[in-house]
Amino acid sequence: MTMRVGVLGATGAVGQRFVQLLEGHPWFELVAVAASERSAGKCYREACTWKLDVPMPAAARDLVVQPAEPGGGLECDVVFSALDASVAGPVEEAFAAAGYAVLSNARNHRMADDVPLLVPEVNPEHTALVPVQKRRRGWRGFIATNPNCAAATLVLALAPLERRFGLKAVAVTTLQAISGAGYPGLPSLDILGNVIPFIAGEEEKIERETRKILGRLEGGAVAPHPAMVSATTTRVPVVDGHTASVFVTLGRDPGPEAIREALRTYRSVPQERNLPSAPAHPTLLVDEDDRPQPRLDVNRERGMASIVGRVRRCDLMGYKFVVLGHNTIRGAAGASILNAELLQSEGLLTNA
Repeated sequence: MTMRVGVLGATGAVGQRFVQLLEGHPWFELVAVAASERSAGKCYREACTWKLDVPMPAAARDLVVQPAEPGGGLECDVVFSALDASVAGPVEEAFAAAGYAVLSNARNHRMADDVPLLVPEVNPEHTALVPVQKRRRGWRGFIATNPNCAAATLVLALAPLERRFGLKAVAVTTLQAISGAGYPGLPSLDILGNVIPFIAGEEEKIERETRKILGRLEGGAVAPHPAMVSATTTRVPVVDGHTASVFVTLGRDPGPEAIREALRTYRSVPQERNLPSAPAHPTLLVDEDDRPQPRLDVNRERGMASIVGRVRRCDLMGYKFVVLGHNTIRGAAGASILNAELLQSEGLLTNA
């Protein structure tokens, strides 16, 4: 039996990715789309300037865009939120209070004590925050979030190492794709042939969210992981795919081959439960000296894996490697859909 779902902010870049990824989903049927007042009342095909390199799904074309508010034409139990952070906070809370399960890509609620910040291969146990949240806030529904797009890629690569060897410190410099800035993104004269060494708020999100995702549940909240995390973020002229150069200090010195083996063999709950969007290899190890590359590797595992390469020793911190992830799939819409699959597999969506 499929569950009826909707997308908030459906006309934007991440909203379009939700619509695309939900096409033909075995568990979820897209029955509603919502956007701003200027789009409400139009057919999706009229309201949306489709920018993906695949056709707009036929099932979405004639859906009437609804206002982003509970009730009305949003006749579903689950909503995926691609809303901009400037409006997402109160809108998502209204949906949760009205009984919807809200799977959010926005940053607004990620660091709230009672909101799970989920990467299903890393912290599936954090779904235990859902009943805590509903009880504390008196909501019939709930909010669950996925992390910042760069943090999502990073933490998938860190988790196998933290589990086997312990993790003391992380330093990361990102090279982030222009699609991460949404559409229309950056002016061409700013980004072409250039690197912009600042993305507002991004470094703090990576540092804080990584520690929450790797943290432990304690007394109805998450105690952040004690590892130090330091990030520098840059924007580069790549369409899709956030690359990061990562330096780590581990709890012990296992040797490069043991690290490669940990990355190569890592599996977790989504793979064990065969969730529909789960990659077979959540951390996909590549051995070539010049990989991973966005143009060659970003769509491997349907864009749902962290692609890791160049694992080697580092005289300063211990070890270093390069990691790549698809920022609008694993870093955004695909992450939220996988979160919904995890929650459904635990019976937490049905009774939202």
